[in-house]
Amino acid sequence: APINYPMVAMMLLTAQAAAFAPELPVVASRTAVRSSLSMQAKSKAVPFLDAPAALDGSMAGDVGFDPLLLSNIIPLKWAREAELKHARVCMLATLGWVAVDLGLTVPEAPKVSSLAAHDVTVETGPMFFLLLVISAIEIVGGIPKMFQLLNDEDAAAPGDYKFDPIGFGGSMDFQEKELANGRLAMMAFSGIVTQAALTGNGFPYLYGN
Repeated sequence: APINYPMVAMMLLTAQAAAFAPELPVVASRTAVRSSLSMQAKSKAVPFLDAPAALDGSMAGDVGFDPLLLSNIIPLKWAREAELKHARVCMLATLGWVAVDLGLTVPEAPKVSSLAAHDVTVETGPMFFLLLVISAIEIVGGIPKMFQLLNDEDAAAPGDYKFDPIGFGGSMDFQEKELANGRLAMMAFSGIVTQAALTGNGFPYLYGN
């Protein structure tokens, strides 16, 4: 049969047009995606992750570290209050734990290691009194503070209990230093307790002391 060259040419042109037409929006969309990704800020602490939306750098100690994106579901003021509370406790606990193991104790205190002190004070009774004191402080100060932070926009900043006998003030510099030392203390105390339990030895909690 004779070949219909005009028909063949029309079919080729149609196929070429159909092949090239859908590529335009795809290329445009890919360019838009690359542009949006390049413009999205990255975390200072974890540069290969996007910066958490809630961590804008306005709070002291904010370096954009939130790989689990907890700041999207937990109020930042609540989290900062909890962080400061644990940081302050661990700074005192680290100093106290090491001091006792170096022999610095109060009069009438049992002469035992920091690791053994918990069980001894539970058996002899002082731990119950200490529990009452800590519970009273938490009920009177801690719990109301949390409700205030969550419900009052004009509430004092997290960790601010108007207790500043030395007059350090609440400058951003001192807040940064407190958080840095507090975070270090939380890690340090965890390590000290773990080493003390594993080795059974006192300071510096090494094997073979």
